[in-house]
This record gives sequence, structure tokens and C-alpha cells, in this order.
Amino acid sequence: MTEQQTYGMGVVGCGSISDTHADAIQHTSKGKLVSAYSRTGANRDRFCLKYSVAGFDDYSAFLRQSDLDIVVICTPTGTHLDYGIAAAKAGKHVVVEKPVEITVSRGRELIESCADNDVKLAVIYQNRFLDEILDMKQFLDNGGLGDIFMAKGSVLWYRDQEYYSGSNWRGTFNFDGGGAVINQSIHTIDLLQWLMGGVQSVQGVKGTYTHDIEAEDNAAAVFRYKNGAIGTFEASTSINPPNERRIEIYGTNGTAILEGDRFTVKRAGEKEKSSGSEASAGASSPLAGLGFENHKKQYDNILSAIRAGDDPPVSGKESLQSLAVVEAIYLSAEKGEPVHIDSLLSS
Repeated sequence: MTEQQTYGMGVVGCGSISDTHADAIQHTSKGKLVSAYSRTGANRDRFCLKYSVAGFDDYSAFLRQSDLDIVVICTPTGTHLDYGIAAAKAGKHVVVEKPVEITVSRGRELIESCADNDVKLAVIYQNRFLDEILDMKQFLDNGGLGDIFMAKGSVLWYRDQEYYSGSNWRGTFNFDGGGAVINQSIHTIDLLQWLMGGVQSVQGVKGTYTHDIEAEDNAAAVFRYKNGAIGTFEASTSINPPNERRIEIYGTNGTAILEGDRFTVKRAGEKEKSSGSEASAGASSPLAGLGFENHKKQYDNILSAIRAGDDPPVSGKESLQSLAVVEAIYLSAEKGEPVHIDSLLSS
């Protein structure tokens, strides 16, 4: 694929999150939304009418479009592999809504297919592009907390039964990959492991307490980080009223806190310093408060990387770091023993 000014982009799956992607794409300078594919006619017709793009009910025909350069996959997680491999074989770059797949092994298979077909693979983790989180990352990397010894995170949200019952994939193992951990919490897990420089091992427990679903609606875990620090993580879709997502990182020079999208530093004897807003999407409603601006920031970076021939942020390989933490929580809960992240990434 030769260097070009703009890239034709097509969305696969026209559920609620597809609008966020479409709005983000339409506000980039290098991307152009050209089409959509969905098996659900009503969703496809609504999307195509709203964005004035061509609609397809045949995936092979969708992939044969000459002006389609990048396929954006917004389908249930457990279907990403099949759609992604077909796109890669058709010579299209691939962008996947988080997470890349439901297991590390399936994610690796998609990564390998994209590499074999010389196309790029990116996974959407738009939270990494929030200004306040970038400030927090820089602050930590510059040693603002001194020696870090503990970190904890929590996603204590609420979803009613209708959220699950009204879908044929949410809370299922085959299509969602799990429950509160892989769906609601993976963004925060990704931030936590990214801010801390990676997780070394996990000891987890999980259970299903307030919903009629296959997967967990509550989980907790103890993390040991690669830098030697320890900490905890909690995930829930049962907490009513819900809390904002929260990350706390403790060091010898103070505490860094992310609550919602608000970054705060606390030091002994000093007035609290903060930036950002109070709110974050998802505490009580899946798309509450979710705009497209941070998706746009990631898309701008993805398109620039593709044009330069570089690996995009967050690449498929990079996305396996947080997915491995999720898988480790599940495996540890089943086995009753710690699971090392490297054992999942190297298997």
C-alpha cells in the first residue's frame, strides 16, 4: 500500500460504540469513513444513513472495495480474530476496539496474521491519550513520586440485568471473554500496568453475585509489579451507586491519584494539586459522557504511524500486556495460585 494523503476506512459492526469511532474518523485529517459492514440490517441502515456511507451485508464484498484501506472492527470481542484475519489477508490495515481478543493466544494469532500480510494492527485504548493521564505518566516517569512501592486500582461500577439480558454476547465467555474484568475494567488495567511499567504476577479471585450471567460480575486481585511494587485491583458491575474509576500510586515522595479523569498529587504538608475533570465514562452507563475526542487523538497517531510505516499506538503486541493481566486474574481464580504474566506472553 503506497503512501497517500487520506485513508479510506470502513467500520465492521454498527452497534453503539461504532458511532464514537465514526465521529472520531470524520474529524481526522488523514482518515475518511467510506463504508460499514453489519449482519444486522437495522443497525447498518441507521449507521449508513447517519454518516452517508455505503453499507454491506457481505463481508467479502466489503473487503473488495478498492477505496478501503483500513478496517475498523467494533464487533463483540470473541469475533475480532476472524474478521481481522480476513481483513489482513485482503491487504487491509486493522484497527480493533479493545481488547484485541478474548485470550492472549487468539490475540497473538491476529498479530501474526497481520505481520504475515504486511499490514498494521492497532487496538483502541483511548484513555492513554487523555491530557491528564499523559501528565500523570510523565510525572511518574520523571520520578515525581520517588521510589514507588504500592499501587491500586478499582472499577466499581453498576450494570443492571437488562444490560446483559438485552445482549446476546455481554457477560458470555465465547464473545465477551468474561465479565466485569475484561469488559468494564480492561481500560483501567491497561492504564495501571502502563503507568507502573508492567505487571509481573497476579493472584485473583472472582464470583458472580448479582446478575444472571455466565461470567463474573465481581473480582479482586493482588498484583506484583515488575518494579517490585505490590498492590490490589477490584472490578465490579454490582456497585450501586457506582464509583468513578480510581488509580492510586504510592511513593516515598507522595501519592498520585487518578479519579475519573482527574489527576491529583498529594504530599505530606502540601496543598493538593490536581488537573482534569471529575467525570469518566462508564460508572453507571456504558457510554455516559464518552466523547470521540480521545479516540480521534489515537486515530491521528495511528494514521500517522501507518503513513510512516511504523507500528501504531497501541499496537497489537502492546495490547497483549493488559489482556495478559486479565487472563492471569481469571486463571489464578480458577487455579487458586499466582500466575506470572510472562508465562502467558511466552506460551
